[in-house]
Amino acid sequence: MPNAVPAANVLYTGKVHTTGARDGRSRSDDGRLDIQHSAPGSSRPGTNPEQLFAAGWSACFEGAMQLAARAKKVKLPDETAIDAEVDLCNVDGAYFLQARLNVSIPGLDRETAQALVDAAHQTCPYSKLSHGNIHVEIALV
Repeated sequence: MPNAVPAANVLYTGKVHTTGARDGRSRSDDGRLDIQHSAPGSSRPGTNPEQLFAAGWSACFEGAMQLAARAKKVKLPDETAIDAEVDLCNVDGAYFLQARLNVSIPGLDRETAQALVDAAHQTCPYSKLSHGNIHVEIALV
């Protein structure tokens, strides 16, 4: 497997079994995740990969902001929030994603808040995954 990390460096492996694609189901090996999928815009119950990606990225990004805040000896306010939007796009039959993260850090001065956002975007694994691969906008709101 190209670019595989040696086993000694792996911190965690999420294992999920999926069947049925966008109209199917995903279940983690430990049973903590058991979700039904539905296509975007469908009235069927369930979620979709774009929502899951937005949830995962925003949670990871906020964790990266917490690490940056600790390193700068700054307390990240409890009200910190991220509104993530992931678009499924199609141009001439080619599917792709684009994303926006709108970060709210109330009570922190703008310069410090922006430094935390910038640091998080450099260290968050989801952000690293997106670098050069999809259009991303990150805004401090």
